[in-house]
Amino acid sequence: MSHGRAEKEPRPAILPGLLACLVLAACQPTVKVEAPKEPITINLNIKLDAEVRVKLEEQADEDIAANPDIF
Repeated sequence: MSHGRAEKEPRPAILPGLLACLVLAACQPTVKVEAPKEPITINLNIKLDAEVRVKLEEQADEDIAANPDIF
């Protein structure tokens, strides 16, 4: 045993490990969620289009029934 001299124990490489963690954390991409600047609009022309087609088909059926010799 030596009382006057302290033996140096090998220390783990903490500083390079911390530096590597900081570098990796700095390289992570950032995702930001923002509200849209314009309001969201939903186009409801599908119902109108279907209604127009049904009316046209009904009118066509009536016209064909009224004039069977058209075709």
